[in-house]
Amino acid sequence: MNKAVTFRILFTVGCAVLLALTLNYRPIDRYIETVKIKSITADKPIAGGQEDELRKKIDEWKQGREEAPINAKVDRVWRAIPGYNGLAVNVEASLEKLKTAQTAGPGALVFEEIPPAISLEQLGAHPIYRGNPQKPAVSFMINVAWGNEYLDTILDTLDKHGVKTTFFLDGSWVKRYPELAKKIAERGHEIGNHAYSHPDMAKIGVERMRQEISKTQEVIQKTLGIKPVLFAPPSGSFNQSVVNIAHNEFQMKTILWTADTVDWRKPPVGEMVSRIEAKLGNGVLILMHPTAPTAAGLDKMIQDAKKKGLMPMPVSEVISSKRLR
Repeated sequence: MNKAVTFRILFTVGCAVLLALTLNYRPIDRYIETVKIKSITADKPIAGGQEDELRKKIDEWKQGREEAPINAKVDRVWRAIPGYNGLAVNVEASLEKLKTAQTAGPGALVFEEIPPAISLEQLGAHPIYRGNPQKPAVSFMINVAWGNEYLDTILDTLDKHGVKTTFFLDGSWVKRYPELAKKIAERGHEIGNHAYSHPDMAKIGVERMRQEISKTQEVIQKTLGIKPVLFAPPSGSFNQSVVNIAHNEFQMKTILWTADTVDWRKPPVGEMVSRIEAKLGNGVLILMHPTAPTAAGLDKMIQDAKKKGLMPMPVSEVISSKRLR
């Protein structure tokens, strides 16, 4: 083999090696930064200058990752709307974490929730129709005064999806069916007050209003050992006196709904599910009852909510200002 051929072979091999190295090249800036941070965090205690450098990196990383809290407010349409906690970087906790971190980057930041300046409790006596529109959560709330034959199917569907929700119980129903009420509570669901005899709360006197709420509180506490903090007026009928009595005398929030299955009219299941799917969104409260359409359609409605990135949960959690983890 002559020298010219040998040279061409060596040249070709060299180019191939160079190309392979180029294809596997990793950005040197990122490598240097990682090594630099590791060198800072490797030994303790770290020097003041090194800590200053870590603080600088934290300030860089937190840009665009913090969120301001949202105050609760009274809306002309939706009445009381809960606030939503903000998100802020805890610089000192992040610094301590970085000192022992194996790798450095935005993932090492430690966040904390910042409550809003105005909370739902500060708004006073107002009905609540929804959670905060920034909170990706919904509640399939169930008012119970009849429909016993559908409860097992509904409870099994909720268990299947790992969902806890709120059952608003009629007081006279609890008195008649204490074992069913216990079954609901034992499955881990929140219990709310749905008055005692399913009256039109807007058309009765204030003393009767008190009795409807108090008798239900008493029977629920006696049967389940639970003191409800939420009140759902039967048929959604109420006036300001109802809200005031629930709030001022029983320390209860009056709960309405954002979307209604209207399941008591026995709509076709597919039609009902599609109507609710179109209304699913952040903070939505969905009203339902133990009926045949709900027993058949709940599985799909839960799936639809989860596909939209919404987490089903009890009403009290939806209207809380706490962020989802």
